Amino acid sequence: MNLPLQILERYWKFSKFRPQQQEIIQSVLNQQDCIALLPTGGGKSLCFQIPALINDGLCIVVSPLIALMEDQVNALNNKDIKATALTNLNHLSDLERILDNCVYGNYKFLYLSPERLQNPLVQERIKLMNVNLIAVDEAHCISQWGHDFRPAYRLINILKTLHPKVTTIALTASATKPVVEDIKVQLNLEQPKIFRHSFYRENLSYQSLLFEDKDFKIIELLKQNKESAIVYTGSRSATQQLAKMLNTNGISSGYYHGGLNAIEKKQHYHQWISDETKVIVATNAFGMGIDKADVSMVIHINIPESLEHYFQEAGRAGRNQKEAKTILLVGPNDIEIAKKWYIDYVPDVDFLKLIYKKLCTYFQIAYGELNEEKHGLNFNAFCNLYELSKRKTYNGLKVLDRHGLIVFEELFKKKTSLQFLVKHNVLIDHIKHNDQLRLMVTTILRTYEGIHNQDTSIDIEKIAKILNIEASTIIQNLETLASKEIVKFININTDAQITFSQPREDEKAINRISKEVKVHNKVKYNKIAAVINYIENNSVCKSKQLLTYFDEPNSKACGICNVCLKKGNAIVPFEKENVDLIMKSLEDKPMTSRMLESNLSISNKEVISILKHLLELKKIEQTQTNKFQIKCP
Repeated sequence: MNLPLQILERYWKFSKFRPQQQEIIQSVLNQQDCIALLPTGGGKSLCFQIPALINDGLCIVVSPLIALMEDQVNALNNKDIKATALTNLNHLSDLERILDNCVYGNYKFLYLSPERLQNPLVQERIKLMNVNLIAVDEAHCISQWGHDFRPAYRLINILKTLHPKVTTIALTASATKPVVEDIKVQLNLEQPKIFRHSFYRENLSYQSLLFEDKDFKIIELLKQNKESAIVYTGSRSATQQLAKMLNTNGISSGYYHGGLNAIEKKQHYHQWISDETKVIVATNAFGMGIDKADVSMVIHINIPESLEHYFQEAGRAGRNQKEAKTILLVGPNDIEIAKKWYIDYVPDVDFLKLIYKKLCTYFQIAYGELNEEKHGLNFNAFCNLYELSKRKTYNGLKVLDRHGLIVFEELFKKKTSLQFLVKHNVLIDHIKHNDQLRLMVTTILRTYEGIHNQDTSIDIEKIAKILNIEASTIIQNLETLASKEIVKFININTDAQITFSQPREDEKAINRISKEVKVHNKVKYNKIAAVINYIENNSVCKSKQLLTYFDEPNSKACGICNVCLKKGNAIVPFEKENVDLIMKSLEDKPMTSRMLESNLSISNKEVISILKHLLELKKIEQTQTNKFQIKCP
């Protein structure tokens, strides 16, 4: 009885496993620690979900992304599998309730972030749980050599202390040898079995193209493309601008980025997944958990920060095994811009010392003091006051957060909002004797349709610009109207929250993390350098370059990337069944390529490719009349 296959068929409706899935599952069932390196779309989650369902108890899944955790929990619950996640908790009582459910409520999966795992209450309750498996998703985050390094991942091994006899499986779609070695050490894995499925994708044509007018080339490529496509760009505003440009040119497109609210994300994603729109233009926020089989083109219009990111994003093409293209469009100045990005936006130790000290001064934290209050931060005002680069400061705050000096909570999605509470005639009667108030209200009503019926986000600065008055005057007027219950007005003047995790020590605090920061910055620089080398190297097959980077140095040339095509060494992919058909036909009598094409209804390119392949294997030979026949032994 094949119990894993029965579980697969019962819950996921598949009749067979993908490559290496069953072997990984069996190793986990044999209580063998594992590291599974499977390509994007390789079905990593089933490798821990199925053994967790077979064994008694609960599987703890450590994952870095809230959205990914919630997607997997929803998918499991939809299959009537009890799963929960420690995300979006507003009160301690919510945390306690979920943890108690996992101790006593027959749950099969608990998803949590590595940061949440550091909570003493979480650790205390996990110790009481009947844990059957520990799964570490996106395990490359544990390594300073990885492309998404998160220091909190290095503390996951607390689970081994709480449950020393429980099997651990680490999963990732992209890890080099140093990263794999780091995963072993940091997770305290005992002689782990390593499963590495080849990252070779024979149906993917990798291309890096130098083109000055990117918009023209994107339109040309997408008009030639018949199936779904993804276009990756580097900024949120660019997603909307490019989607608008494509729609104007007759290519139905939507957009997706991290700044959209949950409803907008769901709507834009659904339109694309259901083929209402052909193209989705997105930042790298569009990634984890995206699985659409018929994507036949992925275009990058900005240089990615690492080959790991590029490989994962490009790998979303061609999951139906049909031919697909992944294209990196490079402008004349893009490489210099990428180099400048490292200098301008990656915070070094000196910059971290600067912003840490400025934060302490901004919130009046005395030297040696630990102030654990949540401090509201107006990010733009902070950067403007100290003349700091916004991108570099944002990255710096994330670094300070990752290393535990502060907790940096982003509130960029929380907007100033307004709703009129009284009927239109009552409103008009109230403002008719105040010209400034009347003009302001009229402008708001014209600018924001439906503001009478619902709470609506408004842009104070935009209104102030239209009326040519100070934003503070508008805020004062709206607060007056709110005091009279004519409007409901919520003014958000902070877009982030800062909590200090350690006493203020200025340079001493940063010096403690400086070694890791320097190492990680060097890793970032090397990764950008690797991307630039990939773009500039037009003498080696693009697929071979990528596979060599991921420790597959003996791979063959793909025959379909822009390098192979330029060399004239293009190899047309062919079906094994067609090889058998041609061999069987030649057993009957010698035939020309055109005879084979006509008799078997196989394309001329594929016939030629198969004949070349069989000649190389010395299974056939060519006659003096240019016919092909079976070679005699």
